[in-house]
Parts: sequence; C-alpha cells; structure tokens
Amino acid sequence: MTPPPSLPTDQFVGRAAELAALDAAYRGRDSAFVPIYGRRRVGKSELIMHLLRDRPGLYHVGKLAPAPLQLRELLDDAARLLDEPLIAALPDDDWRRALDTIVDRWRSPRRLILALDEFQWTAQAAVGLPSILQELWDRKWRRSGKVMLILCGSFIGFMEREVLGQRSPLYGRRTAQIKLAPFGYREAAAFHPRWSAVDRAAAYFLCGGVPLYLRAFDPARSVRANVEANLLSEYAALYREPEFLLREELRDVQSYHAVLWAIAGGHHTQRAIAGAAGLPERSLHYWLEQLIQLGYVSRRYPMTGARPRKRDVRYVVDDPLLRFWFRFVFPHRSFIQQRGPRAAWQELIAGDLDAYFGGCFERLCREALPHLYARDGVAAPAQVGEYWDRDVQIDVVGVRGDGWTDLGECKWGAVRSGPALVAELEAKVGAYPNPRNATIGRHLFVRTRPRATPEGAIWHDLADLYDA
Repeated sequence: MTPPPSLPTDQFVGRAAELAALDAAYRGRDSAFVPIYGRRRVGKSELIMHLLRDRPGLYHVGKLAPAPLQLRELLDDAARLLDEPLIAALPDDDWRRALDTIVDRWRSPRRLILALDEFQWTAQAAVGLPSILQELWDRKWRRSGKVMLILCGSFIGFMEREVLGQRSPLYGRRTAQIKLAPFGYREAAAFHPRWSAVDRAAAYFLCGGVPLYLRAFDPARSVRANVEANLLSEYAALYREPEFLLREELRDVQSYHAVLWAIAGGHHTQRAIAGAAGLPERSLHYWLEQLIQLGYVSRRYPMTGARPRKRDVRYVVDDPLLRFWFRFVFPHRSFIQQRGPRAAWQELIAGDLDAYFGGCFERLCREALPHLYARDGVAAPAQVGEYWDRDVQIDVVGVRGDGWTDLGECKWGAVRSGPALVAELEAKVGAYPNPRNATIGRHLFVRTRPRATPEGAIWHDLADLYDA
C-alpha cells in the first residue's frame, strides 16, 4: 500500500485545487468576486489565511454584534493596512462610504484582497450590505482590477440563498466560487501517515475529514487513547465541540440535540425521529432543514437510477464527530463525568465499536467507489448510494451511465467464510429491483481480505481502498 504524504511543515494540508482556483482568480485581468462557503471547521478561514500569506489583504470576521461596532473594527484595520489614520475616523454607520473609500485609497499595484469572513453575521447586522456590495461591484470595482472580494460563510443555506441565489443582489456576479467540503478519507490519512490503514480508517470514522479534529488525534497515541483523551475527557476541547457548534448557529439547541440523538441512535424517518426525540412531527421539518443547511444532516434515498420518492427518504448524521458524540457521549454524560474516560470506553463503547464502525465502513466504501472507477478506467458518470426496502439492505450501489450497476456488500468484522459472503451478496442482487435492466457488477468490501476469495465478486480490502 502506498503511504500517504506526510504533513507539510506549515501544517496546511491539501486544498491544492482550491488554492489554484483562488490564485487564478487573483491573477485575472479584472477584479475577482469569490464566495467561499461550507460547514464549520472545514478550514475556510485557514484557506483564506493561506492566500493572504504573501498577498495584501483586509480580513474581517463577522460576529453577533451591532453593525457600527463591526464597521469600526474594519475601519481601524483598514487604517493600519493603508497607513492612513484618517480612515479610522470615517463614520461607523455608512458601509458604502467605508468600503468605497478603502478600495479607492488602495494605491499598490498589487490587488487588494477584501475578505469578509462569517459574512452571515455581518449581513445580519448590516441590513442591505449585499446590495451595497452589488452597487460598488457594478459601478466601480469589477472593471478596476483593484480588488478581490471574498465573502465567506459557514451557514450553507444563507450563502446559497443570499449570496449565490437568484434573488440575491449579488446573483450572477461571482467570478468563481468554492464550496469547501471536509477532506475525503484519503486526504485525511495524511494527518497520521505512520498509522496502519485500520487506524487511519478509525480516525476517519471518528473525526471525518475535519482538519481541526484530525489534528487533535495525536499520532503517538493509539486510537483508543485518543478517544479517551479527546472525546471522553470532560476537559478536552472536542468533548464539548458539538454543543459549541450548535450554539454558534442555532437557537433552541435542546430540540436539535434531541433530533441528532434520535438519528444517531438509529431512527431515520421523520416519524421515528419525532417519536424518539419526543417532538411533534409537524415541527420536525424545520429542525431538520436547519441541520441540513449547516451540513450536519443529509437526506438519503434508495439508489436505483429511477426518480426517488419522497416517502422513501431517510435522514442521517453526516458529520462523524457529531454521529459518534450523540451515539456514545450525549446519552451518557453523567456516567462519563462520574466514572471517567477509561470506564466509559470499556463499559459503553468497546463492546459496540465494531458494529458502529461497520456502518462507518459502509460510508467509506461508498466514498471509495468513484476512486475505484477512476483507477479501473470506468469513464462513465455514476451515482453512488445505497439501497433499502422492507426486505433487503444493499450497502453500496453504483448506478453508471454505461449500462452497469454495481452492488456491494461491506464487512468490517472478520470474514469467516468467503463463499458465504458471496452467497449473501448474490441473494441481495436477486432482490434489487434494477429498473434500468442494467448489467450487475458484484463487489465485496472487507477490512482484511480472507485467505480464500472465491469468484463471483470483485474483492476490495481496506488497503485496496486507500491505494485507489
């Protein structure tokens, strides 16, 4: 297996494509307008900081504060950047004048990067700010070549609606856009290059592709020791991270806690979630939509290639840390604080971990399938998901544009019988509806390849997935 790259000395990992896109936008002839958005903690601010390392820029972080206070901070920073103290004396109730003056007074031949981070909070305080930016962009900035405007936000729904949406004053003016997602499983492996594939997968199951969480896992410790130190110790930052994430963006966090606890506990339909959470089903849609817009929850439909039916929807917790925390930590806070991390691991987690990791492995296998297609020269577009009905659950489904549909069974635990696993998959193939009458490919995904791998399916072990 090819080892993953080591961490660079500056600790900035990956994002080569995004940095290249930002560099191209910066070097363009005209001014650039680049919205950057994605869920919290994926490295949006770090990406902007990396861009600003060797380029001049004014960086402002929005906050839950009155608009004049925020504009005063921006003007003070601009006065220092431009070495013009009089800019700090501009009135703090006129965003149009302030922004216009800052860009107008920029005299360097190099382009000014004007980065407004956490833009949702600034726009909430300064009503009309998107319209002001639209006016300045249209009348002065776009053709001047003087500015690279970056609007960055973590509330995905807000950014797609108020910055990118058709009803936004800024609609159609972006010159590029970046929706920053968490790292995939292969990129996440770079944080722990000396770990085995199993341990790197375990870290991904727990931390996902969020750089902040992956860095918290010490490469010198075992996965168990990292879980005890970071997720089960009441003094660790990640122990309360889910609470902070939700409080930063939402009100009535108790209801969101209940919804996430219900989904993480295995309730995936609206009726089941409402029943487990003790919430009215008629109100559940709002809470689910907010969590979806934040990137923490997503909808899933059975994958067949046919149009999905609304009644078949399931809701899942997309964020691995939230999924683990609401499954193992949230319902047992009293036990953890009374008995400590070691007892919590032994009595609450260890016995269920393989089964829990089994579901995580299924997600990793679905993520890996497009990489396997690319490696094997499958050029046709593909949709990847899973399938379920009352009678069957198929872990991996790849609906391809070349007339093939690949079905896969995933096994994180030890494979006791290769022929039995092949037979199990074959039974599921027979139960798959196959509305396109596609040719069916058969795949078996296992943590460790057994000694005998009988024909009838293509076998993939964890090392194979990391090499794809």
